[in-house]
Amino acid sequence: MERRIVEPIHALIQKRNTRWVQTAERDSPGSLENPEAMENQSELNCFMRAKESLVRRGGECIRSKASGTILRKQQIGRKEFVDYVVKYEQFIRIKKNIHLTEIVEERRAVFEDGLLTKDSEKRPLIQRREDKESSQPLTFLNAAETRSSRNAYNRLEAVKYAERWWNDYNPAYKKFKDNCTNYISQCLQAGGAPMTGAGNRSKGWWMQKGNWSYSWSVAHSFRWYLSGAKTGLRGVEREKARDLTLGDVICYDFNGDGRWQHSTIVVAKDGNGEPLVNAQTTNSRMRYWAYEDSTAWTPNIKYKFFHINV
Repeated sequence: MERRIVEPIHALIQKRNTRWVQTAERDSPGSLENPEAMENQSELNCFMRAKESLVRRGGECIRSKASGTILRKQQIGRKEFVDYVVKYEQFIRIKKNIHLTEIVEERRAVFEDGLLTKDSEKRPLIQRREDKESSQPLTFLNAAETRSSRNAYNRLEAVKYAERWWNDYNPAYKKFKDNCTNYISQCLQAGGAPMTGAGNRSKGWWMQKGNWSYSWSVAHSFRWYLSGAKTGLRGVEREKARDLTLGDVICYDFNGDGRWQHSTIVVAKDGNGEPLVNAQTTNSRMRYWAYEDSTAWTPNIKYKFFHINV
């Protein structure tokens, strides 16, 4: 790739990375409004919110590393569109505990007449739209319709799977454009959660022979399945995030409008005993559960905390 493209993108990545470990004096809004360092107001707000959240929790970012890979370039008239991936690795200290948070963003840089004019995250869809069929009411299995499962949910195996595949895709499963819930379902199955209801997409929780239930792959259906299932995979609602344990699940309604758009799995706890989660779509590892560092976050966000039971 040409140097004139690589160098300005590299400079942006490093500036976004450096701001995480800047001193409080240099974190003032005025120092962050340089358009070369911050692409738009939405991303500025996102960063400030995430940094304030970290301070509020008694934490600090003691080291941050970023690396990028250019994926493709497309020329349309005077404009060049460059898609690239950037991976952030942040060492976060909460009290005496240190953990590594990793987030992978897909971004697009726009060059016009050879100059970089815009750079922004390619914000994932996060299942805002779903098949009409997936909005139909779910039906739940009774005890006579599912095989008996005497095996307890193996949380360690679920977390091991979540760690292995958070930034990769198991070829044994279909990959979806919005893959967050499919990934969580795979983690739960790796932990021994039994599939039920195969053959009816609006019934049970399953993936089989190139077909799957809505609850397997659609965040909204998955959230309602967890709270309604009486057999097989079940979720017991908890009041607070810190009441969850490893292998449990959090569901997200970013807009607070009743449409659940995202799912994560708890893989660790920080120094305050708060969950750290893995997720896909925007691939993330050991991310603070509240998602205040996401551009999808809104003040109306709602969460559901599920303790997994089988």
